[in-house]
Amino acid sequence: MRRRGTALHFLFADHALDVERRELRRGSELVALEPQVFDLLVYLVQNRDRVVSKDDLIATVWGGRIVSDSTLTSRINAVRKAVGDSGEEQRLIRTIARKGIRFVCAVDEQATGTPAQAPPKSPGPSAAELRQDIQFCTAPDGVRIAYCAVGQGPPLVRCGHWLTHLEYDWESPVWSAYLHTIAATHRLIRYDARGNGLSDWEVEDLSFEAFVRDLETVVAASGVDRFPLLGMSQGASMSIAYAVRHPERVTHLVLYGGFARGVRKRGSEKAIAQSDALMTLMRDGWGQENPAFRQIFTTRFVPDGTPEQFQWFNDLQRITTSPENAVRIRQTVDNVDITDLLPQVRVPTLVLHCRDDAAIPFEEGRRIAAGIPGAHFVALEGRNHVMLEGDPGWNRFLEAVEAFLKT
Repeated sequence: MRRRGTALHFLFADHALDVERRELRRGSELVALEPQVFDLLVYLVQNRDRVVSKDDLIATVWGGRIVSDSTLTSRINAVRKAVGDSGEEQRLIRTIARKGIRFVCAVDEQATGTPAQAPPKSPGPSAAELRQDIQFCTAPDGVRIAYCAVGQGPPLVRCGHWLTHLEYDWESPVWSAYLHTIAATHRLIRYDARGNGLSDWEVEDLSFEAFVRDLETVVAASGVDRFPLLGMSQGASMSIAYAVRHPERVTHLVLYGGFARGVRKRGSEKAIAQSDALMTLMRDGWGQENPAFRQIFTTRFVPDGTPEQFQWFNDLQRITTSPENAVRIRQTVDNVDITDLLPQVRVPTLVLHCRDDAAIPFEEGRRIAAGIPGAHFVALEGRNHVMLEGDPGWNRFLEAVEAFLKT
């Protein structure tokens, strides 16, 4: 094994890997990598003189935790994509059948110092250090809500929404990239909304008010005082309601892919008919082993996903909630209308929305931004409702959110 700490800079192909700054550049372009993928790339480059086994990767990059083959494959594919390689070409990273993988590209090592005028950034936590701490709190009506904190730095709270699972999402190729990216610089606090994931499924109240109360409960249990609040999809409307009620606690409001009006409040008979059809499919096919029914929802949320991401999202729907809860939650979401709350928001707000979002119309994002005094709006390229690493709007999303949180 190569000595650690001697070479801080690795040059290969047209890339520069700076271990101390935790940066990968392609020419002058900074390549966005979530921390676990960065650690994996560094490990492969540092150990390029040998074949690295699956056990080696798990012991070093994952700290010995149990890791599924699909998770391992997705991270290796992410590394290949970052350096311009693929499983078919294998120009830089080669798979050795039944042995493991090896970084085979020529590498030039530079044990460089840090220029005085450009002090290095503090390295983010390694993949092994990003361990979730899952706990439970109890809502006023007795429903147990699963929540967790992970990462270091200032807190950031993500509002719950349907189709989440604290454990499953952390390793999923659908959600993990953005979760790990946020946790690299913040103490990320998130939770499974009632009726979903590790929270109680058998609940009487699945109303909008109940969902907002759950957010209040998690904030109280986590012990944070002032924090940025991230609301995605229907979590955006709940985040707006929370920010109006507790403006003294929210420092920044970030809304992605959200809406102020549910389908039944937008006035489109065609959209209402489509929603009714989807709910029929939920009742009949959500819990079946055959994923054909769930695939319809998957293609609405991640139409440009990979086959692996399709499979993960299909499975997520089945393991995160019951058919009955899926229908009840959808009915609540379809009837949301918080338009009257928009002018009451008094915290700095950033609204982001993909132009061709296949699940929530772009116009709904514009409507939120126009209704909140002083809100900033960022239009992103792409069709995926769930932002995926490598999407056209991925880097813009990260840059806009980071810059906004610094204001």
